[in-house]
Amino acid sequence: MYMKQLSVFMENREGRLEEVLAVLKNNKVNIASLSLADTNEFGILRMLVNKPEAAYNALKRNGFSSKLTDVLAVKLSHRVGMLQELLEAICEVHINIEYMYALSTGGDDASMVLKTSDLEATEKTLRDKGVEIITPEEIGLDFD
Repeated sequence: MYMKQLSVFMENREGRLEEVLAVLKNNKVNIASLSLADTNEFGILRMLVNKPEAAYNALKRNGFSSKLTDVLAVKLSHRVGMLQELLEAICEVHINIEYMYALSTGGDDASMVLKTSDLEATEKTLRDKGVEIITPEEIGLDFD
């Protein structure tokens, strides 16, 4: 099962992140996970939020360039080599990992958000290897 990830492209300048978060707060959007990557001039803020469509529209109305993308979230046991084994399974079927970041879900396991070149094949491969796929409800948000 995929989740909708909200990506926001913004200038790398003081206060810009706060402006994005204010728009989300004012529209009652809750963030479950985020990743911020930057260059000297621009950044990409990637988030899993409870209302992806509403968040996208609110940001657009406020002049922010954003995009909704399907991603896959998986649960990994905390043991040496688990992440490498997950990546090996994906590599064996020749799927490119475009990016990934940690997802905080609580409990004893680790969780990752993955964006690959073929989410359907990635999900099948990982399920076949016994990797648990996380649903939006499991991260504690009622996604729309």
